[in-house]
Amino acid sequence: MAIQWFPGHMNSTRNAIRERMKAGLDVVIELLDARLPGSSRNPLLAELTEGKPTLKLLNKQDLADPERTAAWLAHYNALPETRAIGLDASIKAPAKALMSECRLLAPNRGGMAKPLRVLICGIPNVGKSTLINTLMGKRATKTGDEPGITKVEQKLVLENDFYLFDTPGMLWPKITVPEAGFNLAASGAVGRNAFVEEEVAVELMACLRQHYAPLLVERYKLEITPELSDEELLEQLGRKRAAMLSGGRVNLQKAAEILMYEFRQGTLGRITLETPEEFTAWVATGAAAEAKAKAEAEAKKAARKAGRKR
Repeated sequence: MAIQWFPGHMNSTRNAIRERMKAGLDVVIELLDARLPGSSRNPLLAELTEGKPTLKLLNKQDLADPERTAAWLAHYNALPETRAIGLDASIKAPAKALMSECRLLAPNRGGMAKPLRVLICGIPNVGKSTLINTLMGKRATKTGDEPGITKVEQKLVLENDFYLFDTPGMLWPKITVPEAGFNLAASGAVGRNAFVEEEVAVELMACLRQHYAPLLVERYKLEITPELSDEELLEQLGRKRAAMLSGGRVNLQKAAEILMYEFRQGTLGRITLETPEEFTAWVATGAAAEAKAKAEAEAKKAARKAGRKR
């Protein structure tokens, strides 16, 4: 199953970012989900804001695996013109740190004559609105546990010479890394109509089984053995939580909802679904698959064209 979700307002966001770049921009803040720091990085944003210094904020770090967060921060801080910090958007002091980080990225901007112009972006439901409300000290934007709350760009003045332009959450038109699609869906960044929850939950179970089996055992009292498939483990979870249908059948839909909800809420524990090395390998595999598909499509097109000439 390929997960794709790019509703109309996201195309409007893409256009708004292009216009903001033309109007002048000094720094780009990209809010990432610390539980999926690679999957939540938007390649379209990198393309639209190419050449601009970037601050990567790994939000929801209180829900993520601390060791993996450290690895991701090192990964992003090694990139040129990039700084990265971990963040819990509800804590005011760390949130304020982003302003000083932005000033370090654009040392020639500042003061009323040359105010710092910063664009903040992120995937849907990554906590951007909560962060902005924390920074502003008031309810500047709507928040909610669903993607697509913010719909239009907002200009916010954090300090007299610090302008923050907030954009709606945006994914990208085609997700070419299947694992990223599953991770985005598991985190709640993708609209529910774009994926089958049971399939995403099985993929999530596979990851948790490999890297966080003790958390599954502690939370659900699962008996994890090599011969059991990931779907069978999801069924076992359903039985443990009394998610049953008539005839003794497990309600897989309900079991899937339980697993994904408790992952999103952090009830399972501090979890990160990917490492920098894993994500790099996924990207390479996805790029190879895309290149192969493109070559095959071009070959078919050439064959059809040759057939018409006969």
